[in-house]
Amino acid sequence: MGERALRGTRLGATSYENDRNTDLAPRQEVSYTCPKGHLFEVPLAAEAEIPATWECRMCGATATRVDGEQPESKKTKPPRTHWDMLLERRSIEDLEEVLNERLAVLRAQRRKSA
Repeated sequence: MGERALRGTRLGATSYENDRNTDLAPRQEVSYTCPKGHLFEVPLAAEAEIPATWECRMCGATATRVDGEQPESKKTKPPRTHWDMLLERRSIEDLEEVLNERLAVLRAQRRKSA
């Protein structure tokens, strides 16, 4: 390619390659829809594993496949509360004993200040 073809262009701004004598990989179009009703298609390679969800191009929400294959729901543990963690360390009898001790201390402080 002569110097004249490159003069006046920015580096990487224009490709001088062409698509002649090239075979593109086989592709498939997969349709997705988001909760807001946006419908769009994503081109994927024919041998690629098709994801069950895709980010919506319009709003960014999680879109699911149109053909009905829903993503598998993952089993999640219920969140542990402070009370659950406390019961792992102490029994109800221990807790009642600690409560009575603290109440006795508070009552003694009240008597001193009154």
